[in-house]
Amino acid sequence: MSVTAAMVKELRERTGSGMMECRRALVEANADMELAIENMRKAGLAKADKKSNRIAAEGRITVAQSPDTKHAVIIDVNCETDFVAKGDTFKEFANAIAEAILAADVNTVEEAYELKLANGKTIDEARRGLISTLGENITLRRFQKVATEGGTGFYLHGEKIGVLVELATADTELAKDVAMHIAASKPMCIAETDVPAETVEKEKAIFVAQAEESGKPAAIIEKMIGGRIKKFLAEVTLEGQAFIKDDKVTVAQLVGGKGNKVLSFIHFQVGEGIEKEEGDFAAEVMAQVRGS
Repeated sequence: MSVTAAMVKELRERTGSGMMECRRALVEANADMELAIENMRKAGLAKADKKSNRIAAEGRITVAQSPDTKHAVIIDVNCETDFVAKGDTFKEFANAIAEAILAADVNTVEEAYELKLANGKTIDEARRGLISTLGENITLRRFQKVATEGGTGFYLHGEKIGVLVELATADTELAKDVAMHIAASKPMCIAETDVPAETVEKEKAIFVAQAEESGKPAAIIEKMIGGRIKKFLAEVTLEGQAFIKDDKVTVAQLVGGKGNKVLSFIHFQVGEGIEKEEGDFAAEVMAQVRGS
């Protein structure tokens, strides 16, 4: 049986692979569509497994949110190069993952990989297919979900940084402003009471050593240390920081003035904690061209 253009078109639509790859698969399968798909899937899995140990420190942060803002998820999907991360295919894949996780009761990446997407494939099957198509290792690195009686809001700084905020009362505009502030200022936690005691003691020890070198009386040193600790706590807590859009008010004053309260926040940044291999853009482009 001969391979027709219509068959190649159908295989492309069903697999998302290139025209020449589809034609070759059909020829090797003697025009058997299902066998060609099976062989392509096996080849894709083999390629995915081969690339699974490569460092994926680029990618994008994506957020999905329910219409009433009471449920939301923030995800971190990684690839190897910024070139792929900025592409529409990778973006659509990340959005599809976020929507699938939002609608499901899953708590781990392993559980999320088994979720079905709209095209009938599991997230892991779609991921492995993209690895074969795009030539890079791709992983769902992490995600966090929020369910609240209040509301959520978020801010994405490009594709690299994302912040998801939970408020006691739904207020999309306020939540976005607070999330934007967090993205810029990276507070350690919400309130002073959330700062670990060991962190405070460590800072206090540094301040004491610095103050003692001044030769001032003990009573003065104690006041100096108290002032430094107060300033430190204001700098590292969300509520104590000056709001980035109006430094005359703190975030606590901003939120409290609207009769609201920040209950939690999640800050994700692509590549944080991953040791990235150095490379050059030319090499990245050649890798895309060769499909390796």
